[in-house]
Amino acid sequence: MIIKKRSREGGEFSTASMADITFLLLLFFLVSTNIDVDTGIGLTLPEITDITNVAPLSKERLAAILINESGDVLLNKEIISIPQIRENLRARIRSKIDLPKNKKLVVSIKTDRNTNYNLYIQALDAIKGAYFDVRDEYALNHWGIKTHNPEKLTKQQFNELKEKIPIIISIAEPEKIK
Repeated sequence: MIIKKRSREGGEFSTASMADITFLLLLFFLVSTNIDVDTGIGLTLPEITDITNVAPLSKERLAAILINESGDVLLNKEIISIPQIRENLRARIRSKIDLPKNKKLVVSIKTDRNTNYNLYIQALDAIKGAYFDVRDEYALNHWGIKTHNPEKLTKQQFNELKEKIPIIISIAEPEKIK
């Protein structure tokens, strides 16, 4: 007796809902994924002033920092390294603590268009670090408090600190610097 094998049809897979499943998976991964967004550098911009009435700054009041495309850093036309910016500016900031606001130090930073961005950020950090160091010294000498703990300062102390040692940084338009 010969037994015939029955041929069965193979199982079929419905592809009609495949697009729906793919869409739901895509939507799930889009919703559950964190996307990092660069927020840039936080800078407080100065108030708008009438440019026609601006008087030129005296050399004693201005600290000009130039960074060229080869990475040379110049402070008042003298070549220095980035860590030396902090050291040099501290003494100049200290010397102007008791002067009125229109006599305080202004730090101007100017770069070449092809300057390494990392050098620019390091120089900006060194400038801000110099201001923060002098603020720390002032707060420690006058109130016995370090400004790294601003919650320990009263509002009046904090305002006095900002008035005595304002952070005045001028970021000039990049150009070709030789």
